[in-house]
Amino acid sequence: MIKEIDNKTVIRKCEAGFTPYTYDINIYRGCAHRCRYCYALYSHKYLESDNFYDDIFFKKNIDLLDKELCSNKNKGELVGVGTVCDSYQPLERSLKIMPKVLSFFIKHKTPIYLSTKSNLILRDIEQIKELSSVTQVYISLSITCMDEKISSKLEPNVISSEERFMVAKELKEETNAFVGVHLMPIIPYLTDSKENLTAIISRAKELNLDFVKAAPLNLFGETKKAFYNFLDREFPRQSREIQSLYSSSKGVKDNYIRVTDFVKKVKAEVGFHNKCTCYEWKKEEPKQISLFD
Repeated sequence: MIKEIDNKTVIRKCEAGFTPYTYDINIYRGCAHRCRYCYALYSHKYLESDNFYDDIFFKKNIDLLDKELCSNKNKGELVGVGTVCDSYQPLERSLKIMPKVLSFFIKHKTPIYLSTKSNLILRDIEQIKELSSVTQVYISLSITCMDEKISSKLEPNVISSEERFMVAKELKEETNAFVGVHLMPIIPYLTDSKENLTAIISRAKELNLDFVKAAPLNLFGETKKAFYNFLDREFPRQSREIQSLYSSSKGVKDNYIRVTDFVKKVKAEVGFHNKCTCYEWKKEEPKQISLFD
């Protein structure tokens, strides 16, 4: 099902406090990429739907963004786009909402933090090039696993990891955007091997990407239930181990510390250092800092 949302606003104030952006925009709710670990499954309960992957909602009143981006309260602030649901998921191919979104960012010279798993973003590369010539642009390609046998099960409707790297390469070469990798979530017993992390971080270095931001798997609510069901079907041995690990807050905390230290170690071995971080976007010369550097 595809349905319009009669929205009264496009932009939203972030209340979490830990994001690099102060405001965010999600033009879609629901996502056809069907990533099995998606943390946003809970959000559909507010739309009276329990089918996050097939019931896709989109905001129809996008022109409101023009006025919102020039308001005093958020003028010049970094804005996250597609932070909950991918702005370049399949429906965007026909609806073509993002070109209008980008045109407003260009008009108001608003810095943007954009994350995607899709090569559809290359359709708008000229606009991204223009925007990155007047303000700071950060683009993250989400890449979790270089083993396509595993990746195709975890992310069944997404292009391959190497194709995503090629998207990052073109964006890096053709625009002034800071381009990097979201290595998240790192899933214990599935994608947390040294071989996998080294392959991803090494590829980012080879392509001269600007950053790799990593984070471990976070499970709660609807996501935990759906992910465990998926693991039971596709990875039963790992399912038992993961469910045991995530059965206590101590296990979750210990895993976070382990992943943090491990990523830092692999980065050091590979010789990869973040050239920038959007947490420092207002500075003229971004510092080399990161949660894992």
